[in-house]
Amino acid sequence: MASKNRSNQMANTIIYVVLSVMSVIWLIPIVWLVIRSFQAEKGAWITTVLPQGYTLNNYTRLFTETAQFNYPRWFINTFLVAVFTCLFATLLVLMISYTFSRLRFKSRKLYMNIGLILGMFPGFMTMIAVYHILKAIGLYQSHISLVLMYSTTASLSYFIAKGFFDTIPRALDEAATIDGATRNQIFWKITLPISKPIVIYTALTSFLAPWVDFIFASVIMKDNYDKYTLAVGLYRMLERENIYEYFTRFCAGAVLVSIPITILFIFFQKYYVSGVTGGATKG
Repeated sequence: MASKNRSNQMANTIIYVVLSVMSVIWLIPIVWLVIRSFQAEKGAWITTVLPQGYTLNNYTRLFTETAQFNYPRWFINTFLVAVFTCLFATLLVLMISYTFSRLRFKSRKLYMNIGLILGMFPGFMTMIAVYHILKAIGLYQSHISLVLMYSTTASLSYFIAKGFFDTIPRALDEAATIDGATRNQIFWKITLPISKPIVIYTALTSFLAPWVDFIFASVIMKDNYDKYTLAVGLYRMLERENIYEYFTRFCAGAVLVSIPITILFIFFQKYYVSGVTGGATKG
């Protein structure tokens, strides 16, 4: 028994050591980015490990020197697109997931398989076709087009939400049906209130997409600087003619981008994990 306990302790120690090393490796790029955001020297390359001087000017100049790179406007653009994408994508994903989980109709499996197959293809494979379609209907270089793209793309990733809804006892639906509730009422008044983890998980993943997407935003917005999102705008700071002057401001901008996302994940972490692992209980 004692040898078994020692073996378990040894295994736990090894696991903790491995996790600690992985955590340090994962944190190194973040710490490096934060340090470089306070760097006083210009340019991406320095001869020392740490900067020789530190300053807050990289942050203040992001919001004061906006003639060439309008960071505040890009931040607002991204935030608005993220909020509307979060609303529309969350509704779409949850309604589609509930439909496939609870309803049985002709071609149900066919539609699910089509969604699964389409979700396997990278989104950028269709970006040229999407670009021409949006241009033909007058949504070229519009934030509405980004919201539509992110929301409809998110609807293909309904399998996690469907798996969550599958764990909710059907007895709840049957009891509500006996009491005269419609499918619509069951979804909004019974299923969603006890599905907070998957609702928050879907909302977080939908909110995150506009902050990190570069390909679609750059293709749709092209050279319209005022309509850029942060991913596209920050990338422009790293172009060859700009990197020496704007690299430290790029680092500062990247740090600021991470703040709202980090705050959301800290507050809703337990719901995020529950949404991924699945499982619902009456409450």
